[in-house]
Amino acid sequence: MTHGPLMLDLESTILTAEERERLLHPAVGGVILFTRNYESPRQLETLVTEIHQLRSPALLVAVDQEGGRVQRFREGFTELPSASTLGTLYRQHPQQALDAARHLGWLMATELRATGVDFSFAPVLDLQTDISRVIGDRAFSSAPTIVGKLAFQWARGAREGGMPSVGKHYPGHGCVEADSHVDLPVDERHFSELWDSDLLPFRHMIANGIEALMPAHVIYANVDDKPAGYSQYWIQEVLRQRMAFQGVVFSDDLSMAAAGTAGTYAERAAQALDAGCDMILVCNNPQGAEQVLASLNDYCEPVSQARMARMHGKGHPDMAEIREDPRWRQAMDYLNLLEAHDSLDLELE
Repeated sequence: MTHGPLMLDLESTILTAEERERLLHPAVGGVILFTRNYESPRQLETLVTEIHQLRSPALLVAVDQEGGRVQRFREGFTELPSASTLGTLYRQHPQQALDAARHLGWLMATELRATGVDFSFAPVLDLQTDISRVIGDRAFSSAPTIVGKLAFQWARGAREGGMPSVGKHYPGHGCVEADSHVDLPVDERHFSELWDSDLLPFRHMIANGIEALMPAHVIYANVDDKPAGYSQYWIQEVLRQRMAFQGVVFSDDLSMAAAGTAGTYAERAAQALDAGCDMILVCNNPQGAEQVLASLNDYCEPVSQARMARMHGKGHPDMAEIREDPRWRQAMDYLNLLEAHDSLDLELE
């Protein structure tokens, strides 16, 4: 059995009989976990092991573990700072910020790999602006070159910890006010402006081998009339051809309000896959997931399956052993540095 194109969520901390049956459907290729699926590292490892043992090759298991506001697993894991904290440090101490990003990327990946999770949907490659409500401090910086440098080090550390990275939200979500979870954002900028600003971090990460990207549920009205995740222009012409990206393209959650422009869940899935997404996410809507499963009974895309096979995490360290690793102590030192610098920065403002 190969990886199907659909990533689903779960209701709680244990698999139900209905969920086991659903995950055995050939159209399923992965599971995304949320805070509701987590009690402790031991419980999480048990859950992930059960998911992985259902099929061969194993289903991919993912989570949003960016740090700051978006960190699904907290108690028992190290609390990671927001990306903007690294950007703030970079303004005064660039090399320290780059080293911190690499060590924190390693820490994030290693702790997740201890529980068997394959990858996190990170790093955020959007630009930090005063416009976006949903991005904000999840972004490293307002400067594209700084975002690219810090994201590269974060992904480098994650790779050293056995984990591929997923950059988001292509081609850039930072310059629209609306939150695509509840509304449909529209960006009026022209392609040339996006190419020279928001797209720079994505171009940098592609040149340095990032394994996967996630498009935004944003319409760039002066470029195409469809959200990027439904756009053949953005995914096939720009991303695959012009930018020569060879990795995995994950859709953002098709249950988000901005994704509803495509119609029913089956129609959303069809449009995202036709646009060039390799794997689509349907979360928090079991009925919608069932619609998509029914519509994908005969779906087969060998190239996408080959890409997704590269998203499995490597290594399975013991959480206690991680705490004894000298690199863990270095990561803690950088966390303390970031906390001290952030406090001092606040005092100076």
